[in-house]
Amino acid sequence: MGQSPGRIRRLIDDRHLLGARIDGVLKVPAAFLRDDAPLPELHGTAIVLSDAGFSDDEALEWFLAEEDSLGTTPIAALRAGRKAEVRRIAQALA
Repeated sequence: MGQSPGRIRRLIDDRHLLGARIDGVLKVPAAFLRDDAPLPELHGTAIVLSDAGFSDDEALEWFLAEEDSLGTTPIAALRAGRKAEVRRIAQALA
């Protein structure tokens, strides 16, 4: 992304990105990026999940797991322009 590690951590803290530590290294799934920048649709949906009581790790898992009502993963649906549908489902989880 061409950003400092501090900047990446701030993007994660502000929920513009989600990441997880793997073998002690903070990693962000490539699907959460578009043109080396955070996927804009990710932020609002991450906030909705946080408000629903999801931890960052749980939200990360939800974005990457198959969601039956979407027929795909939530992150794939966001990337396909289905933001409203994904957020409706996220709100229903509360």
